[in-house]
Order: sequence, then C-alpha cells, then structure tokens
Amino acid sequence: MKEWTESELKQAGYEISNCKISSVDLSMADHGVLTLSIVLDGNGWGCVYGGYVLGHGYLGAESEYFSGSAAGIESIMRIMDVVGVERFNSMNNKIIRAATKGWESSVKIIGNALKDNWFDVDSFFADKKSK
Repeated sequence: MKEWTESELKQAGYEISNCKISSVDLSMADHGVLTLSIVLDGNGWGCVYGGYVLGHGYLGAESEYFSGSAAGIESIMRIMDVVGVERFNSMNNKIIRAATKGWESSVKIIGNALKDNWFDVDSFFADKKSK
C-alpha cells in the first residue's frame, strides 16, 4: 500500500479538502455483495467513498453462498484507524481530509483531520490482489 504524506500528495497534484462523514453503511442489499459506503460532505461537494466488494452473500442465502475477504475487513479497520475511532458507527459526524485531483476525480485517499495519516484504498486493494 502506498504510504502518503500531505506533502507528497500535494507534490503529486492532489488537492486536500476537509469533509465531514455524514453516514457510514455496510450493506449486502445490492447484487449479493457486502460493500462499505461512507458519505462525505465537503464545502460545496459530496461523494460516497467505498463501494468495494468485501464479501458475498444475500439475505436468506444458503451458507455456502457466504464468503468474506480478509482484505475487506482489514480495509475497514484501516479506515477506522485513519478516522480515529475504535467503533465503526463512531465515524458518523467525524471530520477527515480527502485528497482528490479535482472535481472530476473520485475520492480514493482519505486522511485524519489532525495527523499526517492517510489511507489509499486503490493501492491497498491492488497490493492485496498482487500477493
């Protein structure tokens, strides 16, 4: 996983914005997969961070249809660490930072509001796939 600092992000062309987590959700309601969604509200913008498949299953499925991902659980734990919470639901209403390359880019890197601590979801899952 790429380890970023704020200085490196800015040198790489990222813009850093403060934002508030307005909701967090773990759901297997769509397409029989478990996904994490974090709604971010910035100054005049908003987006959903996440959407990666963390496991498979659906309500009422037979047990052989359920599977999970160790990388998915680790990603949730790393996000909680960056946000600075020990409980998943405690992420609601927390202020964090988002690194983007402007209006047309997705938020893939989030950071702690006060510490130079960042999580790059794309490079995290890319590393997990390559191992």
